Amino acid sequence: MRLLVLTTLAATLFSNASGQEKSISGDEIRIKQLERAWNQAEAKQEVKEVSSLLADTLVYTDYDGSFMNKSEYMKWVAAPQQKADHIYDEGLSVQVYGDAAVATGIYRETGTNKGKPYVIRSRFTDTWIKRNDAWLCVASQSTLIPFK
Repeated sequence: MRLLVLTTLAATLFSNASGQEKSISGDEIRIKQLERAWNQAEAKQEVKEVSSLLADTLVYTDYDGSFMNKSEYMKWVAAPQQKADHIYDEGLSVQVYGDAAVATGIYRETGTNKGKPYVIRSRFTDTWIKRNDAWLCVASQSTLIPFK
């Protein structure tokens, strides 16, 4: 009987130590939802919806090296000469650090700019801060990934 108890205890400890899986927090899920909502709203040029996801102090570095504050970024989102057809992530990871979170991943975007079709694939890093129980993106950066 004693051996059975020890064996069961050892198996439980071993399985917990070696098989621990990271549980997904509500904040991680929420950030992923916000990232996807941002993609959808940007593709539809829904300025109000995109703006509601971003802190007034947003700093945005685009894949071409251009740097924008929130106001400049919102003008870019609404620009009639560029229109995304689809923006979707190919992978999204979120790490939460208390009231801060970092989202990383890859997105693909297709659309037209000045009448010419485009396709881009980019790696991104977005930094989110939780204020008054709401998550807002404070910094975003993307880097083009060349197609092979």
